[in-house]
Amino acid sequence: MIRELFHIGPLSISPFGLLMVLAFVAGSLQLRWGLRRLGAGDDEDAAALILAAGIGGLVGAKIYYAVLYGDWHLLFDRSGLVWYGGLILGTLAVLWTIRRRRLPAWSSADAGAATLALGYGIGRVGCFLVGDDYGLPTALPWGIKIPYGLPGPTTAGFMRSEFGAAVSFDVPAEQLIPVHPTQLYETIAAFAIWALGAQLIRRRAAPGIAALAVLALLAVERFGVEFLRAKDDRFIGPFTLAQAISVAVVLALVVIWLRRREAAD
Repeated sequence: MIRELFHIGPLSISPFGLLMVLAFVAGSLQLRWGLRRLGAGDDEDAAALILAAGIGGLVGAKIYYAVLYGDWHLLFDRSGLVWYGGLILGTLAVLWTIRRRRLPAWSSADAGAATLALGYGIGRVGCFLVGDDYGLPTALPWGIKIPYGLPGPTTAGFMRSEFGAAVSFDVPAEQLIPVHPTQLYETIAAFAIWALGAQLIRRRAAPGIAALAVLALLAVERFGVEFLRAKDDRFIGPFTLAQAISVAVVLALVVIWLRRREAAD
C-alpha cells in the first residue's frame, strides 16, 4: 500500500487524492459528452453540475462519517469519506443546480448517473492503493495483505477483535493475513455499470432509463459487496447500515419507475 506519492511544501499528496482528481476530470469529460449527446446542456452546464456534485458530495461524505462515529471533530480529519453521505448531499446539490439552470431534469440525470458510476470506479482504485475499505479474510489467490490502512492493518488479531472474523487462534495475532480486495471488486462493477449507462445514453434510451438503471445497479452492487467488507456496523446479523440504505434506494427507484410508467400510460 502507498501512503504518500510526494510533497508540495507542507502538503502531502496521496494516491487517493490523486485518484480523486482523476475521477473529477474523467467525470467532467463524461458529463460533457452525455449532456451533448442528449441535447441537455453545454460545457458550462457540465462544469456547474460537476462543481455542485463535488462540493455536495465531499461535504455529505464527511458529515455522514462524523455522524456515523458520533464525533464532529472528524469533519476536519483527513480521512473518512462515506459513499452514501456523499451520494445524498451530492444528489441534492445537483438537483438544485439542474433546477436553477433550467436543464431538462431526466436527461441531465441520465448523463449525471453515468458520470457517477465512472467516478466511483476510479475513486475505489485510490482506496485500494492506500489500503482503505478492504474486505474480510479470504483464501482466494488474489487476496491481499495490508500492513497499514484504514481502519488498520490486516493482522489476524485486528481482524478478530475489530470485525469478529473467523480467523484461527493458531494464527499469531501480529501475522498479516490476506483479505478480499473489495475496492477492486467495486471498481470492476462500477466500470461495467458505467459502460451500460453510456450505452443507454448513446442509444438515446427514453429519458430517465439510464439514471434509474445505473443508480439501482450501484445500490445492488453496494448491497452485495458489503457481505465481503470488513465492517463494524453490522446491526442485524450480517447486514450493515449501507445495505439498509441500498434497499431503501432500490425501493425508491422502483416506485419512481412505476409512477413514470403509469404516467406514460
